[in-house]
Amino acid sequence: MVETNFLVIGSGVAGLTLAVKLASTFPNKRVTIVTKSNESESNTKYAQGGVAAVFNAEEDSFQKHIIDTLQAGDGLCDKKVVEMVIKEGPKRLYELMEWGARFDRDTSGKVALGREGGHSEDRVLHHKDMTGFEIERALLEKAHQLSNVILLPHHFAVDLITEHHLLDAKTDRISCYGAYVMDQISGNIITIKSDTTTLAAGGLGQVYGHTTNPAVATGDGIAMAYRAKARIKDMEFIQFHPTALYDGKEGASFLISEAVRGFGALLRNGKGERFMLRYDPRAELASRDIVSRAIDSELKKLGDTCVYLDCTHLNIAEFEHEFPTISETCKSKGIILSKDWIPVVPAAHYVCGGVEVDVHGRTSVLNLFACGECSRTGLHGANRLASNSLLEALVYAHNIFEYHCKYSLSSSTISIPYWNDEGVVFLEEHKILQKKIKKLQKLMRRYVGILRSNAELQKASTELDKLYVETERLYQKHKLNTSLCELRNMVNVAHMIIDQSLSRTENRGGYFNMDNLIKKTKSYGKIDH
Repeated sequence: MVETNFLVIGSGVAGLTLAVKLASTFPNKRVTIVTKSNESESNTKYAQGGVAAVFNAEEDSFQKHIIDTLQAGDGLCDKKVVEMVIKEGPKRLYELMEWGARFDRDTSGKVALGREGGHSEDRVLHHKDMTGFEIERALLEKAHQLSNVILLPHHFAVDLITEHHLLDAKTDRISCYGAYVMDQISGNIITIKSDTTTLAAGGLGQVYGHTTNPAVATGDGIAMAYRAKARIKDMEFIQFHPTALYDGKEGASFLISEAVRGFGALLRNGKGERFMLRYDPRAELASRDIVSRAIDSELKKLGDTCVYLDCTHLNIAEFEHEFPTISETCKSKGIILSKDWIPVVPAAHYVCGGVEVDVHGRTSVLNLFACGECSRTGLHGANRLASNSLLEALVYAHNIFEYHCKYSLSSSTISIPYWNDEGVVFLEEHKILQKKIKKLQKLMRRYVGILRSNAELQKASTELDKLYVETERLYQKHKLNTSLCELRNMVNVAHMIIDQSLSRTENRGGYFNMDNLIKKTKSYGKIDH
């Protein structure tokens, strides 16, 4: 049994920001961070583009950023949340800079601002093409300076501890008392009891396999909250990044930042045609859902496997300075930017929904908070505006911190049982888990992708039900390992995506169902593009 005051699950920008603030303000209390890989591995680390915030008051304004966010969210954003996040954003970024985060500067010494799809002004702060990596570096450095921060790398949060695990608990509302956590090196399950628990466990891109997310993004936080009976919302809104580098292989893909299109790169189909103007007047700078659907349409129309980003007309020296990681990766693939086009395809990138929280980051489960990509705040609505995610993580981590400052939460005296794995056996054949994970990913790509239909969603649901039964049987009979826990979480998350997709009867933002389009055609006599 390990006891702590604050348990944070995840070590990306959301989790680390919260941990640093709590540890600095409450030096006599313990802050424990659990992370499933090494301490720096998270979606934050791979965020290339940057953080969107109003830093140029002469040309930009809060109102412009708010309008851009609402337009991207396609009518489903919570306007009060949008206003709060955007107005608080610059304060949180100045704070991050005080902690040592280095953003690029222009020749006058001011913060350099880029533009990405859906933005009406230049407002994206960046550090070359590895902004997330730089933010992660600064936050980890700050966390290591605090003696009351306990970082537990290679520890996998298996389940949240709620009344479900307590034999003598009698309450009308579900509460969280900590988590059962697996030491991935020893295989032992640790019981961590905590006054409050915050999920900052990131996204779920690995559910699709072909994704810009790292291997750790298996929807663990959302799945744990789901099993703890927390409210989960808007899971149908999966954002596909339009431009992942295409190399003909399955699995995680290298992201070609949206900032590349902001820099002036053009999208071309297999015939060499610049096609985006046929779909949206903003062309390459349209929002991600529109660009992804346009690419998907071009691929199906021409029977191609990829489209291309054309950078040949750009100043390549400047491009290499702005995007060193992208330039080096292209070079390693034999792509010469001055003469070759970059092959790209859409890939699963971000989930706009997740664990429903209020403005303080509180979930529907008492003493359980959530922030970052695993949370659903109302900021993104049906489609996230580019580079708003790191901003949201910083603001909501601060809001959770402020709530803890205002309301002191006392330790629970309730008795928590240790993890019981009596009677389980070791799973001898690990290949069976990888086969099931591949099967799930293929199912999601085929039936629950950029364009969906009710028939395909139903087919996916039927197949998933079988996989769920098989997975639960393995979970109940065998000693836990990382692959088994990840498979279980991905099955849970896939179920939520499919179920909530079937419940949505209109197309919004990143969700597009062909049957909803047919309904609209029948109702109005024409297809509304």
